Amino acid sequence: KSTYLQSPEVVEQTRPAHLEFLKDEIAAGRVLLAGRQEDGSGGMLITSDIDAADADDMVARDPYTQAGVANYERT
Repeated sequence: KSTYLQSPEVVEQTRPAHLEFLKDEIAAGRVLLAGRQEDGSGGMLITSDIDAADADDMVARDPYTQAGVANYERT
């Protein structure tokens, strides 16, 4: 689960890079589903059976993380 840390305007500026990142992760089989939370406070990534280190690496490479737009919580 992610929580946006910036205004919706800043999130939207970073979103194209984030969506491209997600396309690559889906194609590689690491992400199964992704989407925004209904209330607009963040999003959700459902991963395949990857270990915690791979999940942490994926989150670190996400443009939202790199730009300080979102914070992810692994559950």
